[in-house]
Amino acid sequence: MSVQEIKVWDLFVRLFHWSLVVAFSIAYLTEDDVLDLHVIAGYAVLGLLLLRLIWGVIGPRYARFSDFVYRPTVVKAFIKDTLQLKARRYLGHNPAGGAFIVLMLLTLLLTSFTGLVIYGIEEGKGPLAMLAGSSRLLEDIAEEAHEFFANFMLLLVGIHLFGVIAESLIHKENLIKAMFTGKKPLDTP
Repeated sequence: MSVQEIKVWDLFVRLFHWSLVVAFSIAYLTEDDVLDLHVIAGYAVLGLLLLRLIWGVIGPRYARFSDFVYRPTVVKAFIKDTLQLKARRYLGHNPAGGAFIVLMLLTLLLTSFTGLVIYGIEEGKGPLAMLAGSSRLLEDIAEEAHEFFANFMLLLVGIHLFGVIAESLIHKENLIKAMFTGKKPLDTP
């Protein structure tokens, strides 16, 4: 008996996802030690985010924000049902996953922005180069914010992985495989 599958994650979403994993990892691991590589990886993260925001409006069904951004009451009900192991399965992102994607995108945008501020102040480079020579207070605030958002993103990645594994077990499907192939079973056992 063969399992009928449906294409859910298009090539752009899959390439975005894995490219973001690589770019964020490089940026996080290099910090100030290898500034040029850190900056390149940071720009890659920002570029990927901007492309994803566009794709979230014009992309195919499951890539669009309109498909996976739900009202807070729906997200809360989904989380409650998940904790009771009776949450309904979604082909695309479920309500909690959609909310989490928005949170991760915002966190990465704030990480990128604060990185640009620091780069402008400390190196006099980038789109915010005009900030060179700004007050030490602004620099300190930007550095603390950048570090906070980068570390918060790492926490979010851990929670994301836990959610993917939990959802895979609850609905008896391999979501990690789906992020490589783009396909999910139409129905689960």
